[in-house]
Amino acid sequence: VACRKKVESFGPDLIAVTATENMYPMALKYLEAIADIDIPVLLGGVFVTFAPEIALRSSRVDMVCVGEGEAVLVELCRRMGSGTSLNDIPGLWLKDADGTFVRNVPAPPIDPNENPLPDLSIFEDARHYQPRGGTVWRLFQVETHRGCPFTCTFCNSPSQDVLYKGATGKSFFRKKSLRKIYEELAYVRDTWGANYIAFWADTFLAWSGHEFEAFCEMYAEFKLPFWCQTRIETLTREKVKKLKGIGIHRMDLGLEHGNEEFRKRVVSRDYSNESAVEKMRLLGEFQIPHTINNIIGLPTETRELAWDTIRLNRKLALDTARCSIFVPYWGTPLRDLAVKMGYLPPDYVCPVDSTEPAFGMPGFSADEIRGLLRTFNMYVRFPEDRWPEIRAAEVLSPEGDRKFEALRQEFVSAFYAAPDNMNEENLSETLSGLNPS
Repeated sequence: VACRKKVESFGPDLIAVTATENMYPMALKYLEAIADIDIPVLLGGVFVTFAPEIALRSSRVDMVCVGEGEAVLVELCRRMGSGTSLNDIPGLWLKDADGTFVRNVPAPPIDPNENPLPDLSIFEDARHYQPRGGTVWRLFQVETHRGCPFTCTFCNSPSQDVLYKGATGKSFFRKKSLRKIYEELAYVRDTWGANYIAFWADTFLAWSGHEFEAFCEMYAEFKLPFWCQTRIETLTREKVKKLKGIGIHRMDLGLEHGNEEFRKRVVSRDYSNESAVEKMRLLGEFQIPHTINNIIGLPTETRELAWDTIRLNRKLALDTARCSIFVPYWGTPLRDLAVKMGYLPPDYVCPVDSTEPAFGMPGFSADEIRGLLRTFNMYVRFPEDRWPEIRAAEVLSPEGDRKFEALRQEFVSAFYAAPDNMNEENLSETLSGLNPS
């Protein structure tokens, strides 16, 4: 109802929607509410970049943007305003009058240094407040990199690079200049009162040594606490020390899997468990709060392989750990593997709820994945002599749920009773998946 009222009061000439794959069904639901209003709809985002035909099959979608949208949207609006043909806009797919699809190759990747400063006034002011580490901050995101130089098979950034190199001969991975980063930092600090920065990059430390040194020198002027995410392999003593010196507040790192051979062969992450343990000690040494990200239910994984992830987490000097179920997003090599193995139908689209496994496997059933998800941090934190109790709490049954709830309450009391540890962010992250429903 609210969506319909907004559209009717605003009277737009174009509705542009960006949606990740698990938000795509929700986007269609909103668009269905205004199905009788004759306004062209453009859908964009990484999902439609890799599944444009699926999106265009919907009667509520008229056009899709394949790849980045900045240049496409500007050109689309210009041509709609002048009444000229839309059929040859690079990066735009649309339906012809007879229902056939008009396919255009992606536009060349934009130079992010040429983008104007964002107009943040279009958002409600409450949007700029977020809790981090027990404090509510006035937080703003600043982009430092677009894309990623690594090739993790659960991620679609590598496929973006393949798409762009094939269509345009150019790389999808780009780094913003320090001049542009400085400009955006000064803008959100001076104009919008930012007191916390979230650096949005797939791999924040994907800089050369010289670039990182220059960034640290530049950022020292701002003295704002910040969050970033990176890969364990990119940590060095020198870099961790410098990050601490310029105000890092929290860091997310991807471990993903604890079996070295499986991690290398299936996930395309090649480093030793020993090196991971050594590098994670640096964060403890310099007292940098952090979250380790793990994935279970990866294609061809078994329960025993997933246990290697638990065992490695137990060896790490970690602050909090997050466990997620593998989500087979379009554009990821592991989605293709899941389809090849017969785990998924070829046209599968991820639902809104990404906490449910998309499939089970002969060596790791869907119920086993669910059970291990909700007990993951219990296995990591409790001593091994408690594991039989935790195993019973994995079982998805009324009795298993009762045992789980008793352990969950003990877990909270044991690890989050101290006032300086009890905060919304740490609790939600460490209890990831600890919900019997």
